[in-house]
Amino acid sequence: MRGLPGRRAGLIRQRDELHRRGRHDRTGAVLNASRTPWGLVGLLVAAGVVAAAYVGKVPPSIPSIRDTLGASLSQAGWLLSLVNMTAAIGGMAIALTVDRFGHRRLIVLGTALCGVASLLGSFAESIELLLVWRFLEGLGFIIVTVSIPTLVLRVTELSDRHRAMTIWTAYMPTGAGAMMLIAAVILPGTSWRAVWLVASAASLVMLAALLLRAVPRHELDAQPANRRPILHEMAEVATSGGPLAIAVCFGAYNCCWLAIVGFLPTLQVERLGFSTATAAIVTALVTALNVGGNLLAGVLLQRGLPRAAVIAGAAISMSFCAAGIFIDGVPDLWRLVLAGVYSAVIGVVPGALFTGLPVHSPRPELVGASTGLLMQGSNIGGLLGPPIAGALVASGGWPAAAWLTSVALGVVAASALFLHWRERRKLAA
Repeated sequence: MRGLPGRRAGLIRQRDELHRRGRHDRTGAVLNASRTPWGLVGLLVAAGVVAAAYVGKVPPSIPSIRDTLGASLSQAGWLLSLVNMTAAIGGMAIALTVDRFGHRRLIVLGTALCGVASLLGSFAESIELLLVWRFLEGLGFIIVTVSIPTLVLRVTELSDRHRAMTIWTAYMPTGAGAMMLIAAVILPGTSWRAVWLVASAASLVMLAALLLRAVPRHELDAQPANRRPILHEMAEVATSGGPLAIAVCFGAYNCCWLAIVGFLPTLQVERLGFSTATAAIVTALVTALNVGGNLLAGVLLQRGLPRAAVIAGAAISMSFCAAGIFIDGVPDLWRLVLAGVYSAVIGVVPGALFTGLPVHSPRPELVGASTGLLMQGSNIGGLLGPPIAGALVASGGWPAAAWLTSVALGVVAASALFLHWRERRKLAA
């Protein structure tokens, strides 16, 4: 190397560095790297799973919280919805803030915030103080979940992007379902405080794993980005047809999903005479079936099936399945079977939508902001679904809830067709 001209030697050093670390496209995905670091991807997804446990820990714990702290139904409702409300209001703003402070740094911060808030919340002696700690848990949850998709895209090869993103979409049903199951098992012999301590311990273990195994990794180093003012980037994403359609689609999906899963325990107790603990376990298992659909989406997209066909096909077929859960004339035990089928099949929708974020973001630097908008749409749907379903059931009985599921899944299918039109225009351009 010593006898080469300086310019040629510099080019060779640059070439060797690119081979060592892998070249990056403008979204930060690794090109020509030897392989995707699946262990690192798995650790990032596991961090999302632990964050999602904070969504699943509350529903089974509500009776114990009301007995211990004397919480009213209204206060219990706030406890259930506070995480959704935090994401619904500030999803995109938090995502853009994360973009500026660093995704790796804020995954660590968000995980630590969840763990500490849950630990302190376990000692709360009033519902008001518990709500304060719950708000901080929600903030930690949204920080973690808007940070991870950008990092997953950054470290994966282009050929592995669909697979990695569909694995990521399983974080919510896996984490929430596992925590619901754990809570249903330990609550009869303990109280909600034990559930909070379990969640805190999981976060603190994950925090140690991130500090030891993720923070030192060079693959997670930030890539150069053309940043603009936050309000400008928020407007750019919110007025872009693709990310907005993805957010609307995810919101309608979540509206229908939570209307079904939220009232499934009540259906089991009232119609089948199940105990509360048994109903919670069955609901957790139904939620876990959603993971299979998440992973199936990646397989279907990898084999060339259009995104619109995956989403619209599942939405249209499952509209009949969802209606069957509520309408009269269906044997009660079959309602559980239909709920399981619905959970498994409709799970392809999140998988297909998350893999569409890099395609529909206005600029590669705005994938994180597009994820934040998706989270806002999802959580707005989660806030609206259960109250609307409850109002329909109160006025017209259980069959009235079928109107909500049919309309919501119709919006999912229509959004998928719009996304297909947008993708064809991009390809033509």
